[in-house]
This record gives sequence, structure tokens and C-alpha cells, in this order.
Amino acid sequence: MNNKEYYKKENELNGINHQKIMINNKKKEMMEKYNLSEYQLNEIINKYQNEKKHEIKKNMVENRLNKKKDKVDVNTILRGIIPDYDNEVSIELNNVDLIFDVSHDKIDNIKEQVIRTIKRNKTKKVKFQALKNITFKIYKGEKVGIIGYNGAGKSTILNVITGIYPPTKGTVKTYGRISPLLSLGAGFDYNYSGRENILLNGAILGYDKKFLLGKFNEIIEFSELEEFIDLPIKNYSSGMLAKLGFSIATIVNPDILIIDEILGVGDVNFQRKSNDKIKSLMDSGTTVILVSHSIPQIRELCDKAIWINKGEIKEIGEVNKVCDNYLKDSEKASKEQLKNIKMN
Repeated sequence: MNNKEYYKKENELNGINHQKIMINNKKKEMMEKYNLSEYQLNEIINKYQNEKKHEIKKNMVENRLNKKKDKVDVNTILRGIIPDYDNEVSIELNNVDLIFDVSHDKIDNIKEQVIRTIKRNKTKKVKFQALKNITFKIYKGEKVGIIGYNGAGKSTILNVITGIYPPTKGTVKTYGRISPLLSLGAGFDYNYSGRENILLNGAILGYDKKFLLGKFNEIIEFSELEEFIDLPIKNYSSGMLAKLGFSIATIVNPDILIIDEILGVGDVNFQRKSNDKIKSLMDSGTTVILVSHSIPQIRELCDKAIWINKGEIKEIGEVNKVCDNYLKDSEKASKEQLKNIKMN
């Protein structure tokens, strides 16, 4: 310790000793003035200090409550100004465009393609804009129906959300596990058995082998294909393939369920079972996007609708309001646009 530090320490000690002397003198003065013993004076001091501590603690609690109340009031105000202010986003698309290169020349074989490449006589392609400036948010637990005439771009939006088509422009964000019920059985190998295709199709959907092996019996039982599961699926009917594909795709409770016109798969009994399964997933808080040509189905299952027209969003809002406007507009639509669409 150098001289500077020594004198600094000595001054601190002198200050403390001086303070103690002043406190003791003050206590003696009070004892004489009020005729109190030292014990009585200490009791009074302790009582005062405890009351002071209680008052400080009480003030701190009140301050916390006031801050919490202020925060609640701010949140209430923001909820009134900003729709879905504190809801958790599940799917978000911002300014999404999707453009395809479409060839007008028909090439029927590889030979013609090779000849054209050698001669540098490439096929003429034109740009086709399937989606234009698509922007929307879907919040956790929402049930959203996508409606529109034939060729409007409904299924294309689902393919963009699931990552099948990367957007030409804009961003697509999803939060959580997605279970896409788009084309059931896409990715099946027809030379493999049903059992082998569970592993294959499950891997395509993002399930690991350990998980699938643990769910094997459950998948087979739900599909009702126990006696056929070891046969090559090239021997399956379309209904059997749909059963197997549905059973694999719905084996987990996903965060996001994407459905494209597949609510009626298999025979009548399996349709009832598959509908119950989907409704169970919908009731469990799963975010759902449903593309359907049945407007009554959209009204029944969804609380929000997105109307797509010629690759653009025409309207987003409460399901019945959007469907009513869609029905009015359909009065001037062509037969081709309305083919297979169930309005009522």
C-alpha cells in the first residue's frame, strides 16, 4: 500500500469513527431529554426502522402494480388500433410473385431436344405470371379457406407455402412443422411394398426413421391395409393409395396443416374417419389452410377466407363476408371458371 492509498484509507476510517461518535452523542442527548434507558431507545429506533422498511416495500409493490396496469392499458389500446396486435404469426407472405417460363413449342422426344440444342435452335418461351404481389399473414390457430375460380392460383399458393415452388420475388415465412395434404402419395415408389413406402413417403414429409418405426403399427391400422401392406403398391387401387398417403401425412399433430381438395379419400367409412381426423387436428389449435371448390365446406370449417383472382388477392376477411361477395361475383363468371365449384 502506497502513501496515497494509506491516507485515503485512514480518512475513510476517521470518517466512520466520526459518524459513530455523532450517533452515540445524539443517542445520549435523546436519552437525557426523554428520560429513556439505552434499551428503550434502541426499541424505538428498531420499530421506526421496521415501519420505514414496510412503507418502502409497500411503495415498491404499488409502483410495480401501476407499471403493470399501465402496460395492460397500452396493450389494450394497441389491440384496438392494430388488428391481431399480440397474436403469434404462423405463415407470412410478403410481396410474393411467381413467374413460370412456358414453352409454346411441343417437343415429344429427347432426340428432337438434342437436335435443337446442337443447332442452337432453342424452344421459344414466354413468361407466365401465376402469382402477383401476394401479401398476407395467418396467425396461429386460424382456419383459413382459399377460394377462387378455376385457374385462379389457389393451389399454386399452397405449393409456394410448402416450398415446392420458390417465389420469383418476395418472401415466404412459416413457423413450425407443416403437414401438407396436397397430392396424397406423391413420392411413392410403385415397385415397393406399402411397408417400404411408409418409410419413403415419411422421409419426404420430413419424419425421421426412428419416429416412423415407432408409428408403423398406428399408420397401418389407420390405413386399414393390414393384409395388403407387404404387397407392391402398383397392385393398390387409387383408394388404397389415398388411404396410405393420408395415414402417413396425418400421423403427427402438425403446427400447420395444408389441405388441397382431399377431404374425401377412400371409401365412405374411411372418408368419415379421415374427416374426423382432420377436424380433430383443427380443434387442437393447429393452423389450417384449406383450398376447396366447396363454398359450404369453407364456411363450415374456416373462420377467415382469402379470395384469389387471376393470381392476385381480391379480398381477405371474415369467411362469410368474403364468400358472399364471391357468390355475387360468380354470377358473371364463365362456365369454365365455375366447373366443379360448389356454390351452395
